[in-house]
Amino acid sequence: MAKAVRLSDIGERLGVSTVTVSKALSGQKGVSDELRQRIIELADEMGYTKSKVIITEKDSYTIGVVVAERYLRENQSFYWKLYQDVSQDAMARNCFTILEVITYDIEKNMVLPRTVTEKKVDGIIIMGAFKKGYATFMANNIGVPLLNLDTPGTVDTSDSVVSNNVMGGYRMTNYLFEMGHSRIGFVGTRLSTDSIDDRYLGYLKSLMAHGMKPKTEWLIDDRDREYGRFDPGKKFRLPEEMPTAFFCNCDTAAYIMIRKLNASGYRIPDDISIVGFDNYVAGEFGQSGITTYEIHTKEMAKRAVHILLHKLENIDYSTGMFMLPGTFIERDSVRRIGRAVPFI
Repeated sequence: MAKAVRLSDIGERLGVSTVTVSKALSGQKGVSDELRQRIIELADEMGYTKSKVIITEKDSYTIGVVVAERYLRENQSFYWKLYQDVSQDAMARNCFTILEVITYDIEKNMVLPRTVTEKKVDGIIIMGAFKKGYATFMANNIGVPLLNLDTPGTVDTSDSVVSNNVMGGYRMTNYLFEMGHSRIGFVGTRLSTDSIDDRYLGYLKSLMAHGMKPKTEWLIDDRDREYGRFDPGKKFRLPEEMPTAFFCNCDTAAYIMIRKLNASGYRIPDDISIVGFDNYVAGEFGQSGITTYEIHTKEMAKRAVHILLHKLENIDYSTGMFMLPGTFIERDSVRRIGRAVPFI
């Protein structure tokens, strides 16, 4: 039986990298027309067959994980936990990870991650959302297999692993209706991240299902849209007419909201009920007592590493969006105030 042709075999004959060969044969940008034609012709001559090609003989890969700086600041360390889960799963598969933090200036100036430009990684996991322009720039120019984690990506060919934020938001808002609440606000700056927007859409879906309309004054911003920083001073502004409950886009926002409400004389849950999302709170807020929707970071990390390794072994492998459900967790931040509000 003839030996399968490797992309590295084609690259060696032409004096180019395996990544360049992969991009040329898969129609990606970053390869001149002349070189692409030479690669295609040589691949045909050598008997290249996509289904049989082995991209590399390596038993171990180095995976780059890139994340925006704003997600790793104090009180926003959900992504530290997610990265640790990715790193642990990669190590269990004899692979290694390199974390690269993308500053605001790098993102603004459209600069590729150094782990990519210095060819230190075999593939990249984009963890969390970037500005749309930068996310698209990376997807079109990164030149190595790419996966989005906790963000859906920006191009048609994006592969991603995300939690089911819409249905999670729907579940949490439905729960408040089940506890007799019909005056329900939302805490989270819309158009800040995809996950906040999706959780807001779940909130709207539940309101619609119960015949309610959102009240603008009950939509509370929690962070700066440009930099993504929580801002308890300028945001979290309480309305004059208060709802009886708030669905907060994450548990950290829920805890800041509780502090804001307590400072204004409200008791939780006696006066105002609160639900959150993620089942993760940064250290300074102590033990979680918030009813929430748990995101299974270990399973997300496991799926992300699994998919990326398959993409490294087969340039045609694609899963599209892989969506994982979460788990509802009931705690002590909600008080029943009446019979369940029925669906219309």
